[in-house]
Amino acid sequence: MDNFIVSARKYRPVTFETVVGQQHITNTLKNAIKNNQLAQAFLFCGPRGVGKTTCARILAKTINCTDLQPNGEACGVCPSCASFQNGNSFNIHELDAASNNSVDDIRSLIEQVRIPPQGARYKVYIIDEVHMLSQAAFNAFLKTLEEPPHYAIFILATTEKHKILPTILSRCQIFDFNRISVDDMANHLASIAIKEVIKFEADGLHIIAQKADGGLRDALSMFDQIVSFSDANVTYRSVIDNLNILDYDYYFNITDSLLTENTAKTLLFFDEILTKGFDGAHFISGLSEHFRNLLVTKDASTLKLLEVSEGIKAKYLQQSQAASVSFLLSAMNIANQCDLSYKLSKNQRLQVELALLKMCHLLSVFNLATTPLTAMPDTGQLKKKPDTPAVSDSKPATINNNVAFVSDAPATYATSPKITEPVKPATESIKEETVAEKPKPAFIPNAGTTSVIIPSLKNIGNAKEIIAEEEDPYEKGDAKEDFSFDEFLKHWNVFAATIKAEGKMSLFTIFISEVPKMLEPYVFEVVVENKVQEQLFRDDKPALLNYLRKTLKNYDIEVKTRIDEQVRVKRPYTAQEKYQHMAAKNPQLVELRKRFNLDFD
Repeated sequence: MDNFIVSARKYRPVTFETVVGQQHITNTLKNAIKNNQLAQAFLFCGPRGVGKTTCARILAKTINCTDLQPNGEACGVCPSCASFQNGNSFNIHELDAASNNSVDDIRSLIEQVRIPPQGARYKVYIIDEVHMLSQAAFNAFLKTLEEPPHYAIFILATTEKHKILPTILSRCQIFDFNRISVDDMANHLASIAIKEVIKFEADGLHIIAQKADGGLRDALSMFDQIVSFSDANVTYRSVIDNLNILDYDYYFNITDSLLTENTAKTLLFFDEILTKGFDGAHFISGLSEHFRNLLVTKDASTLKLLEVSEGIKAKYLQQSQAASVSFLLSAMNIANQCDLSYKLSKNQRLQVELALLKMCHLLSVFNLATTPLTAMPDTGQLKKKPDTPAVSDSKPATINNNVAFVSDAPATYATSPKITEPVKPATESIKEETVAEKPKPAFIPNAGTTSVIIPSLKNIGNAKEIIAEEEDPYEKGDAKEDFSFDEFLKHWNVFAATIKAEGKMSLFTIFISEVPKMLEPYVFEVVVENKVQEQLFRDDKPALLNYLRKTLKNYDIEVKTRIDEQVRVKRPYTAQEKYQHMAAKNPQLVELRKRFNLDFD
């Protein structure tokens, strides 16, 4: 029985054309050989298993070939090529710097360089893992590397270029090898399987290529292992079973459960994953990658970033239609935060489960945040409690550390009749503040020019009026048509949606947190929590009033602000408070805590 030769050695490239995924380097080397423009030293650097040493050997064989082919490849039959392939060439020397890294080893190499080649044009020295040389060995090598004999060529290979002295780098032509793409590796594995008469599935070869992380040697090693495991039948199932890879179907099923807000099914899927021996960190990292793949699938221009087989790509295309971009971004953020805090947590399983529960309720939060505000009732029908402000049930969720807390205040607003009678203010004891006072005629913010206009002495009396007219951001008009409170709230919500689309989320929170109150005909009041919110509202007030006045055809509309500290909703901060708040929303958490004997820490 013949000795078995692993695929990484049996199918090692012997020409530049057979090198996989490094065409930018092989083309450069072939052109340098054809044009007789070879440097005295080359540095091949890149990750493991991408062809650095292989290309060094092919280059060494090709430059000494006595019958060079027109395409720049070695003939493979001349005495020089034959001696190289048999391993008895006297003109090509390989040195492993990992085990020969001392000054004495380099001195011995320098002594050999003085001997000219025998029956060949060049004497080639391949030094692998050159970064392992000591600093003294590097220093001893400098002079010879810079000015070697005309027949000597050095080819250095390393996986850690940053460890090599800059003085060495400056004396070499540097070639950076890329990670081999998944498609290139999968195609190469398929060609080997066809030559070896091995049955295979394209999905299985893609999984091997992804697991190899850009290294073809790793991919070939895994391929040999799975061929032995599956008795020469490389299927998708045999690959994920042998390499202990989490199946794509788990991620697709969990995402479907998240989109349907099925918390029980999601937790059961995760329990099944843990039962099979997979680590929680491995799962949450894979889930983040799954969300990323769904996100890039939503745009045809980024579809090329999806490095999976065609069958899996079809599943991604189908599921991406059901998941919104906002859901995917928020879920990726939650998964990323869980990944960061996983190793520091004492209860790592609970970290992942909480992240999954947050993802389950993301759609509820989004729907609640985009629900339009309902109308406010006549102030004569609603009595305000002294310490509890009236809150609409459409109040958005406040997200604190990725946990959604929604106010429990009942909805009590109804439609008010058309505005015909003055309405008495709800609170007379609190001092009212008008947000938009007339701007001071000293500086025009956001003006298109920084020049200062100095009025003449003749017009000095009218200077303030002129500046005030230039600064006034409000549109003028005489229309005073009546409108209902429902119509006012409708346009209020439309303007709020415009602010949200512009990304002004802090200002958007003010618009949807409190329904404006009608103080008198065409005069409304908005309650804010602090000076910061008041300033945010003041900055956008001209645009709001111009929009409302124009759409409602009434230029007497005015919106005021009032700061009221009592409107702040108490938010849970401690772990116990967060648990109690979440348990009130979802009683299943109580059962979850009892079943797994979980603690708050």
